[in-house]
Amino acid sequence: MTTDHEQAGDCPDDLESVEEEEVCEDGSKKGMDFPNVLAALKAQHTTEMLASLPPAVKRRIKALKRLQLDLTNVEAKFFKEVHDLECKYHRLYVPLYEKRNTIVNGTYEPTVEESQWPSDDEEDLPNALKEKAKLEEEKNGKEEDKDIKGIPEFWLSIFKNCSLLAEMIQPHDVPILQHLTDIKTICNEDPMSFTLEFHFSSNEYFTNTVLTKEYLMKCVPEEDDPFSFEGPEIYKCTGCTINWNKGKNVTVKTVKKKQKHKNLGVVRVITKTVPNDSFFNFFTPPTIPEDNKEEDFDDDLRNLLTSDFEIGHYIRERVVPRAVLFFTGEGLEDEDFDEEDEDDEEEEEGDSDTNGGKNQDQCRQQ
Repeated sequence: MTTDHEQAGDCPDDLESVEEEEVCEDGSKKGMDFPNVLAALKAQHTTEMLASLPPAVKRRIKALKRLQLDLTNVEAKFFKEVHDLECKYHRLYVPLYEKRNTIVNGTYEPTVEESQWPSDDEEDLPNALKEKAKLEEEKNGKEEDKDIKGIPEFWLSIFKNCSLLAEMIQPHDVPILQHLTDIKTICNEDPMSFTLEFHFSSNEYFTNTVLTKEYLMKCVPEEDDPFSFEGPEIYKCTGCTINWNKGKNVTVKTVKKKQKHKNLGVVRVITKTVPNDSFFNFFTPPTIPEDNKEEDFDDDLRNLLTSDFEIGHYIRERVVPRAVLFFTGEGLEDEDFDEEDEDDEEEEEGDSDTNGGKNQDQCRQQ
């Protein structure tokens, strides 16, 4: 039960240290606008340069922009065909995903031949020790694995391993996610979209067996800004209604607050239901007004939508296709290497700039 004195911010541990900032006499922060000033000066220089061009050159630039628009429209067709191709191959993946589901949930037991895969801890062992380890594993397996069905908490373990998803999970979500049996994706060509299906076994929390999240995509350059087009983008998502059993809704919590009458001094306690942090808020995304453009969104709404779209795309593109690798942690290692590679590339670029300058100086001296 949450009380007034338990609210965030009252605890010393919640206090954050704030570094002092140097402030100018007019109240602005010193040095904060320097990059913006440079960008403004550069934009002004470009505008002045274009304005000073001869009329014939300006006309040719406009002709090039018309060609650029044609290129952009061809690019949009390319991305549309890529999406259609993804949907075609997704249908080929589905039987493999279904077989994975039967193994994970224990409705199918893979044969010895289907289970042949070298274990990391066996690769460096001599053959004799490998055979001994195999016999021991078979012996212990027959005695200990009788009550184990499939791979327990397969998807919950994946969520915990993946930092992007782990951040969404609260302690009260864990018992529910233990009932998550599968995540499926549905790919649609027209309209361009995809749907995530979260399948659950029977549980005490809600009556739904499937929770869905649909993402709508567009692959058409904007009329008022066609050159900002970079390929398909998610522009809208819709969740679903969770039919919570009484007293089991983890997306809300009840708090009690004291109110004191100004004149009489009488104190009363009121009970309020307020939103609660939960993974299952994922299925209630913020609503987007139909007639509003993205530039009309406030920063909070824009950040929420961006985060939601990133999570949906990540589950579809990474988690579902590579589920076993996220379970074992190997999929996470690949992502770590990707980030390190990017850092290395930046360092190499810096070094090459330095070395390049030296080489140029040497060439001049020769």
